[in-house]
Parts: sequence; structure tokens; C-alpha cells
Amino acid sequence: TSLLLMAGIMVTVGLCRRLTRRRLRSRQRLYTFLLEMFSTLQICACTNELCLLGNVEPKPHAALTLTYGFTVLHGLTLTGSTCNPCGTLQPMWGGGISVRIGGLKIAAQFMAAVLARVLMHFIWSLEMAEPHFGALSKGCSNPMQTTEMQAFCIELLFSVVFQLTILRVESVSPKYRVHLIALLITMLVYAGGNLTGAIFNPALAFSLHANCFYDKFLSYSLVYWIAPSLGKFLILYVF
Repeated sequence: TSLLLMAGIMVTVGLCRRLTRRRLRSRQRLYTFLLEMFSTLQICACTNELCLLGNVEPKPHAALTLTYGFTVLHGLTLTGSTCNPCGTLQPMWGGGISVRIGGLKIAAQFMAAVLARVLMHFIWSLEMAEPHFGALSKGCSNPMQTTEMQAFCIELLFSVVFQLTILRVESVSPKYRVHLIALLITMLVYAGGNLTGAIFNPALAFSLHANCFYDKFLSYSLVYWIAPSLGKFLILYVF
């Protein structure tokens, strides 16, 4: 049921993106905002559901396989979208897009994060699948299973590794690049998922753990917003 749900989300987002391209291409700002919002919504909604499947046997092989598979699908279906505020900083820094368009994309990403959380909470309340039972009563799932400083360093390091890889594989054929990126993300999740969640995406982190941001805003904003953004700026400064 969970797999069908995620497939349904991807199909719906695909239809919305296609309709946006056909009808709103002439309205550049609205077109950019909606494409980024729909794309980020897909990633956040599917990842929310994947987090419920983390305990599926055999552990952790099933969860890692699903992570790899859906990362590949996201890469194939969401071409042209960043879905990560840190990724949007690069063209803004290099002058590829204006600050206004970049800010519009980041706003769309965080709006999608909120919409994805609301959508998934509504679906979980219907209790269509076994993992949905009790999902709404968990509150803050506390992804940080280490000290705040160690969590900050882990997310910073993972952001640097991920962003550096993105830059290095730009010349690789798209059909191979998507698998390389998916493999890297799966490896990072395996390496640090039990410590911080290995998110390195501020919008996704807010969608997954909004309650934690309410409870401990400074700690979680430092680890899941500032650390990956700082990692991105380090890469931009060096290269």
C-alpha cells in the first residue's frame, strides 16, 4: 500500500508538472514557483512515507533498497528542479539566476515541505496501511542520536560530499549520473542515517521533523539548516 501511495504521488506530481509546462510557460515566475513546489512536494511526501518503512525486514537492506530506487525515480522524473535550498544557492552565487528567482524557488521548496507534511498526515490519519497506525502520535521523532556538535559536523560533511559530487558528475551522461547520485545518497544514509538521518536538505528536514524544530528550534536549525548551507558555501568558495 505504501509503494502504491508513493507511486500515486509521483504520477500526480508528473501530471501537475506537465500541465504547468503547457499552460504557464509564458508566466515565468509562476511557472518557476509551481515547478519547484511540485517537485519538492514529491520528494518530501515520498520521504515521509519511506521513513515509516525504515523498520521493514530485512533491516536495513529493504530501507536502503527503497531509498536507492526512489532516488533514481526522483532523478529521472524531476529533471530541471533543485528541490534543495542549498542547491539553489549555487546559481544565485554564480549569477546564473537572479536573487529574486532564487528566493522564489526557496520559498516554493519550504511551502512544498509544509504541504507534503499536511498531506501525509491526512493520509496517515486514514490508516490505509499498517505503518500508518500510530504515525501521528509520535511527535518529534528526534533524528539526532548524537551530540549537537557531532550532528552539525556530520551534516556539514555530508553536504560537502554531496555538493562536491554534484559538481563533479555534471559532465557524466544523465542516465548514469542519476544512478551515481542515488548510490551516493544511499551510502550517506547508511553511514549516518542512524545518527542524524543524513538529510542535508533544509526543506526536507523541516518536512520530516517539523515538531522537532518547534521544540528545539535553535539546535535543529543549526544542524539541519545552517550546516548544509555552510557546506554549500564552502564548496562554492573553494571551486
